Amino acid sequence: MFKRLLAPRVLAATASTALLAGCGLIGSGGSEDGKPIVVGTTSAPSTLDPAASWDGSWELFRNVYQTLVAFPSGAAQPEPDAATCSFQDTGNRVYHCRLREDMTFSDGDRLDARAVKYSIDRIRTIGVKGGPTGLLGSLDRVETRGARDVTFHLKKPDATFPFVLATPAMSIVDPGEYPAGELRTDGEVTGSGPYALRAYTDGRQAELVKNTRYKGFADRKNDAVTIRYFKESSEMVAALKDKKIDATFRGLAAADVVDLQGANADKGLQLVEGAGTEISYLVFNPKDPWAGKRAVRRAVAQVVDRGAIAHEVYKDTVEPLYSMVPKGLAGHTTDFFDDFGNPSRVKAAGILSEAGITETVPLTLWYTTDRYGSATAPEFAELKRQLEASKLFTVTLKSRPWKTYERGYRNGEYPVFGRGWFPDFPDADNFIAPFVGKENAVSTPYVSPEITDQLLPQSRGESDRGAVVRQFERAQQIMADDARLLPLWQGKQYIAASNEISGGERALDPSTIMMMWELQRKTSW
Repeated sequence: MFKRLLAPRVLAATASTALLAGCGLIGSGGSEDGKPIVVGTTSAPSTLDPAASWDGSWELFRNVYQTLVAFPSGAAQPEPDAATCSFQDTGNRVYHCRLREDMTFSDGDRLDARAVKYSIDRIRTIGVKGGPTGLLGSLDRVETRGARDVTFHLKKPDATFPFVLATPAMSIVDPGEYPAGELRTDGEVTGSGPYALRAYTDGRQAELVKNTRYKGFADRKNDAVTIRYFKESSEMVAALKDKKIDATFRGLAAADVVDLQGANADKGLQLVEGAGTEISYLVFNPKDPWAGKRAVRRAVAQVVDRGAIAHEVYKDTVEPLYSMVPKGLAGHTTDFFDDFGNPSRVKAAGILSEAGITETVPLTLWYTTDRYGSATAPEFAELKRQLEASKLFTVTLKSRPWKTYERGYRNGEYPVFGRGWFPDFPDADNFIAPFVGKENAVSTPYVSPEITDQLLPQSRGESDRGAVVRQFERAQQIMADDARLLPLWQGKQYIAASNEISGGERALDPSTIMMMWELQRKTSW
C-alpha cells in the first residue's frame, strides 16, 4: 500500500471521538434474542445492482456485498477484505490481489478470481450512463491466474485505484446470478458481504440477516438488521421516539437535529455528531441556452448567499462551502469566496452586462423530493428567493422523486439541478475527478483538458497524497472560473439512537457509509 495524507486520519479520528463522546455506551454482546436492530434512513436505494449505482445505494451494498479491499472502522486507507492487495511496481500501474481461501457467495456458489474479473468487466460492459464505470477510467484490463490471483493493469499511474476498489460500486457479484450484458432486475441480491438480504420492499424496507458463509474483516455485533426507508425526517424521528426503530442515519432534518440536541437522556435517546465530508452543490447543464453561458453561472455564484442557507434553512447543522473539495481534506481551498466575495447584486449585474446580457435571465432549478432530506425544498425556495431578489433572474422550481429525477438528469433534461455528494473515498481526487470528463457522475460532460490530461494524472502518479496539494488547488481554481458546479454547503454526520444501542462511534467508514454490523443492543448497564 502507500502513504496517505494526514487530513483523513485526523478527520476519521475526530469523527470517532465526537461520536464516542456523544454515545458514552459500551455494548456487551449481540442482539437481544436475535431481535433485529431497526435503522431508519431517508436514503433509499435506486437499484440493487452495483453496476448501475454511483449514489446512496451504496449504503445497502456495503452491508450485503463485498469488495476486495475496504475501510474498517477508523481506517484511513483500504485494508484487506475479500483479498490482500498491493501495487507490484513503483509506478502505480500494476495492482495485484490474492483472494482469501475457499470464498463463496451467500448462496454457496464459488467466489474466485473469475468472479472478480467478471464483476469489474461487467460494470464497463453495461456502461450505465452516470454509473460507476466512470470510476474505472484508469483501468486497462483485469487478468486472472488460478482461482485466487487477480491483477489489475492500469493505463496510467493511479495511486487512488485501491480507493476505487474499496467503493461499494466494485462489489463482487455472482456470475451465475448477474447477466454479463444487462442489469439484474428480479429484486434479489447474491453477494458475499456480512449480511444476506432476506427480504426487500422497494422504497420501504430491507431485511438483513447474518451471512453464514461470510469471510471478511467485519466483526458482526448483531444477528440481523432491518433498514426502514422514510420519506420525511419528521416521520423517521417520530418512529424513533415511539420505539418503532432503534436508530436513524442519513436524512435527519435540521429542525429534528436541533430538537434532539441537548438533554435527551431522560427521553431515552442519544444524538451523536461526527465530522462529515458530505457536500451539496448545483449543476449547470452546458446545453441549456442560459445555464450554458459562463456569465450566467458566474452571476448566480455572485448572488447566492451560502451563509443564509446554512443558518436559515439548516439551522447551522451545515456550513457554507466555497470549493468542491470540503474542509478536512488536503488541498481544500475557498476559491469561490476568494473570487466572488460576499453576495453582491451589483457585481452580478456587472458580470451579465459585460457579457451583453441585459434582460432578466430565466432559470429552472430542479431538485429531488426524497433523497437528501426534507430541508431540500426549503433550500431551493431560499435559492429562488435570493436569485429573484437580485432582480436579475426569474426562477421556476421543479422537483421529482429520486428514481425519476435521476433518469432526468442522466438524460440531460434539467437546466440547473441540485445534487449531493457522499465521498467514494477520503481524498481530494474524489471531489474533482468524478465531475470532469465526458463520462461523469452528473451526466453533463465537462471538458477540461488541463484537469483530466495534466493535473489528475500528475496527482495519481504520486503515492504520497500530501505531496499533490498544488494540483488539487489548481483544479479547484479552474472549476471556480468555469462555475459549472456551484458548491453550497458541507454537512455533518448525525446519528440519533435509543440509549439501548451502542456502536455508533464505530459505525461510519471514512466515506460516511454505515457499517450496520457495528451496532448492537446493550445487554447490561
